[in-house]
Order: sequence, then structure tokens, then C-alpha cells
Amino acid sequence: MKKISRIIAFLLSAVILLTTGVLTASAEDASSAVNKKLILGTSAEFAPYEFHKRIDGKDQIVGFDISIAKEIAKDMGAELVIEDMGFDSLLSALQSGRVDMVISGMTPTEERRQSIDFSDNYYMARQAMIVRTEDKDKFVTMKDFENEKIGVQKGSIQEEIGMTIPGAQLTSIDKLPDIILQLKTKRVNAIIVEDTVGTGYLDSEIVFADAMPTDSESYAAIGVQKGNTEIVNAINGTLARLKSEGAIEQMVKDASILAAKEESGNIFNTAWEFRDYYIKGIGYTLLLSALGVLFGFIIGLFIALSRMTNIRIVKWLGTAYVEVLRGTPMLVQLMIIHYGLALTFGVNFSPLQSGIITLSINSSAYLAEIFRAGIQGVDRGQMEAARSLGMTRITAMRHIVLPQAFKAVLPAIGNEFITIIKESSIISVIGMVDIMYQAGVVKNITYQGLNPFIIAAVIYFVLTFTLSKLLNALERKLSASDNR
Repeated sequence: MKKISRIIAFLLSAVILLTTGVLTASAEDASSAVNKKLILGTSAEFAPYEFHKRIDGKDQIVGFDISIAKEIAKDMGAELVIEDMGFDSLLSALQSGRVDMVISGMTPTEERRQSIDFSDNYYMARQAMIVRTEDKDKFVTMKDFENEKIGVQKGSIQEEIGMTIPGAQLTSIDKLPDIILQLKTKRVNAIIVEDTVGTGYLDSEIVFADAMPTDSESYAAIGVQKGNTEIVNAINGTLARLKSEGAIEQMVKDASILAAKEESGNIFNTAWEFRDYYIKGIGYTLLLSALGVLFGFIIGLFIALSRMTNIRIVKWLGTAYVEVLRGTPMLVQLMIIHYGLALTFGVNFSPLQSGIITLSINSSAYLAEIFRAGIQGVDRGQMEAARSLGMTRITAMRHIVLPQAFKAVLPAIGNEFITIIKESSIISVIGMVDIMYQAGVVKNITYQGLNPFIIAAVIYFVLTFTLSKLLNALERKLSASDNR
């Protein structure tokens, strides 16, 4: 038991060290809370509107949308805070109050106006069809796209246009670079995209088709919460000034130049040049996994004991907890915690907090069953012997049963830790800068479709393989006394 106590103490110490940076950052945020902040929600893979770019060796979110947002913040006397997330999460973030406005080349459709308000239009683009170079002569008119596989961005105006093409088989994906990969790997035969955006992805493999969607003109506006007329008026004032100065056209030109592709090196050059991105991602992945398993361990043990009690209601609650969490996808749990609680109760967790809570409760459901199996695997005579020596049930459980159960289920706990490290990648959908998020950023910067994710896969393998070996060593150490 002393060994187990030392292990738990070590884990707690590690967690304290890992969270020191987070707490420090939170304190800094609190100290600057007196300054007015304007929180912007965007999906930064939409060059030249908004995209990631290395400037002076640092990753920054830039684009003409961001330039406009900075002008709005300046006119409001506020500090601009940028929250990067998936495009289909933007409306949820805005409705839940996580962001003050959304600017991401968003078209103010009637359907969207039912949920949020929009500013005046600030930019007009045309929708275009991109096809593989070898297929350009095959697609001359829009009729040629009927019954074809077409890629579109999920929740976008392009998806709505695709639905109007007779027989079109749509593949809706959140990230635009992933849609481009769908086209290049021949999973779709065309994609619908704004011409301003599509220009940045053209190369020898893909080109604009001659055909163009009917009524291809589309406008971009800034989304705000329903009924927030104060911020709408402020935004419209800035937009009017920028239009009168001709500044938006210049912002578009500057962003288009800035969005020029970086030289794509081999996988080793990519890994080295973007090592800081991956190192940051590793830190957050380990933090998420460590806290997820630690809290999952504590909650899981409590749930396991509740399922073994003779109190019917407690047993039923423990069983329901396990079945619900094991029977629903982690992504759904993440959406409920990150957006659902904000929409329903006004509880706004940061991406890190939402990630830790989701991983903890999801892991606890599986760990609860692991602990229950381990406890039930200890011979009942152990408990009876302890009770005959005058120990209470709680004391016997703590000093006799649980240490033996822990040894028995250590391999299963290790497997759960490894699983959590890999499954933590799902937290990237809400903007958590873990390994997968950083791999996506590198992909958007370099336009390399595969190399950034191969690097991420190698990192995950090294982490899980190293952890597996450490757990094996710990298991052998705890079992050493059994061989004496």
C-alpha cells in the first residue's frame, strides 16, 4: 500500500507541475480582465480570409478578415482575442456566448439569420468549381456535374449549392484543406469553393472548371448574437469607414500575397522546421491525458464501489452513469460539455477545461468497470480474514482488497491511459492546441496533405510505446514481492 501511496503522490505532484503554467496564465488573464476584450470566433483555414502563417518564426492567424476584425476592435477600444475552431462550431460558439462575433467568410443566409444577426456585407465573391486538371475538359457546364461526387465544406453556402445539383453525391467535411485532399485523391470529382479562396490551392493537379454555379455571387458578413444591436452598429460603423477609404480591397490584396504557399520540404525538414508546433501540442496532449486519467481514476473508483453497494438507488445510479457514458460517443459528450452547458446554463468552460472534463468522465466509466472486475477478482476470504482480525469493512477494503485489485488491473489501467492519449485528439475540434490540432495547422501552412499527420502519428507512437514500457516496469516492480 505504501508503494501505491507513493505512486499516487508522484502523480499528484506531476499534475501540480503540469498545471502551474495553466494557473499562471489564468492569473495573467484575470489581471488583464479590466481591459475590454472583443472575442472573435473564426475557422483559420480559409485563406486569404483567415489562415495560419509563420511570421518572424511565430504562428499567427492572419488574413483580411482578421485585419477587418482588428479595425473593429480598435474603433471599439477593445483588445481582440481570436478563438480558432471548426467552421460548423462557429454558430454554436456565438449562440452560447463563447465569442462576441464570428468572421469567417460567412454568407448571411436566411437560415442563419433565424439564429444570429449579421452586419452589413463587407465582401462579394463568386462560387467556383475546382476539378482535377486531367478532368477539365470533362466538366464544361454545370449539367456535367449532375450525379457526380462533389466535396463541400460542412455547414457552408457551398453545401447548399451542392444540394441543388441533381443527383450530386455530396461529401461534407469541416476543413477546406481536407476537401482539397478528397479531390486530389479522387474520392470526389469536383469541389465547390469561393474563387478568392480556391486560388490559393490551385497547382498543376487541380484547376478551376469553366462551369460556374448559377447565381454564383455570394456576400460575406459578420455574425453576432441575436438582438445585440450595439455591437452590430459598432461593426457597421467600422465597415462603412473601411469601404469609404478603399481599405478592404487593399486588405484582400495584402492577404492574398501573404497566403502564398511556403516551400514544401521533405518530412524530416517539416518535422524540424515546425518542431515548436509539435512540442506545444505534445505538452497539451500529455496534460489532457494525465489529468483525464487521474480524475478518471478517482471518479471510476468511486463509481465502482457504488456499483458494488447494497443500496439499490446508489447501485442504480452507478450503473446508469457507466452505461450512458460508454454508450455515447465522446464527441457528443464534448459538444454537450463545451456548448450545451453554455447554451442551457451559461457555464462557459475553456477548451482545456472542457477537454479535461470530457476525458475524465469518459475514462471513469471504463475504469469503473476495470476496478469492479479487479475487486471482485480478489478472493472473498481476504475480506473475511481481515474482518476476523477486527478491521472495519472500509479499512479492510483500503489496506487488503484494493492493493491486490490494483496489481491485478494495472495492465488494463495502462491500456486505458494509452487509449486516452490517442483519443485526446478529438478535443482539437473545439480549438484545443494538442498534437492533432498542430498537425492541422502545419498542413494549412505548408499545403502538405500527408507529412504533418505522419509526424503526428510517429509522436503518438513514441508516447504510447514509452508509456507502455514504463507501465510494464511498474507492474514488474509491484509484483516483485509476489515472487519472494
